[in-house]
Amino acid sequence: MSIEKTTAAVAAKITQDPPRASDRSENSLEMAIGRELRGFRRKQEVTVAELANRTGLSIGMLSKIENGNTSPSLKTLQTLATALSLPITSFFRRFDGRRDAIHTKSGEGITTEAADRRACHQTHLLGHIGAPSSGVIAKPYLVTLSQEADDVPTSQHGGTETIYMLEGAMDYRHGDKLYRLTAGDSLQFDADCPHGPTAAADLPARYLSIVSASQNS
Repeated sequence: MSIEKTTAAVAAKITQDPPRASDRSENSLEMAIGRELRGFRRKQEVTVAELANRTGLSIGMLSKIENGNTSPSLKTLQTLATALSLPITSFFRRFDGRRDAIHTKSGEGITTEAADRRACHQTHLLGHIGAPSSGVIAKPYLVTLSQEADDVPTSQHGGTETIYMLEGAMDYRHGDKLYRLTAGDSLQFDADCPHGPTAAADLPARYLSIVSASQNS
């Protein structure tokens, strides 16, 4: 090959548009929207032809959207969402590629409240995770009462809390009410009201406490 032809070939490659880093991400979004649309349509037992009649979109366009071969406009997505009685955000729920998971091995929880020798009230934070789509963060705690607690201070914070007894028995106060909890019992409540264990009837008493609250709180 002559020098002129080689130079021309190199120049042609340089002038071509390089592949964009976002191409794969955009295609993944189109595929995700298509899967969601097909899933919602089939769940409602709506045919492509019926959806075309409802929206005014052609069967061919709907097929392209469901197969991830085209990027629908927001107006088109809104039309589809209205036709299927869905919020437009439904088409994007599964697109977030990264899903966090927290694995805490036995004994590796963070001790957040060191127990004094009198109360022997120990709390381990097992992890915490937030869901960006919902704006909620959840914190699971493992709480152990190994001896009678004469004066365990009550807690009060935003969100809701769920108690699940693993072993033993105790009296748990929420506001002005007292609940006797034994293994297998659960208690869910508004955590903005003063709450906490008041007395252990069967030691050791161990329970899970799961706090769910807004990430902005």
